[in-house]
Amino acid sequence: QVQLVESGGGLVQAGDSLRLSCVASGRTLSIYDMGWFRQAPGKEREWVARISSGGSTYYADSVKGRFTASRDNAKNSVYLQMNSLKPEDTAVYYCAVRGQYGRYGPWGQGTQVTVSS
Repeated sequence: QVQLVESGGGLVQAGDSLRLSCVASGRTLSIYDMGWFRQAPGKEREWVARISSGGSTYYADSVKGRFTASRDNAKNSVYLQMNSLKPEDTAVYYCAVRGQYGRYGPWGQGTQVTVSS
């Protein structure tokens, strides 16, 4: 069973940048698409980005042009570079494996990102 651990979150000001990491153990991720999601307090979980096994990326309109997903298969890791952060980006950010039938899971424990104005 693969286990995912997110890190890199923190408290920043609007306009700042953060780089989130997701490191997997238990199984290689090289053949899988990976996704980034976020969930703000009282809100539903929101899809943020996807990176395919081949490195193609896709983004939600709310983050397009500001966030960049990447991966390093040698390190069994995926990343989310977040630039020009806004207060509305405040949420717990999760990474997840995109498995069979396009279903995401398992999930990491999440890392908190807080953006102050």
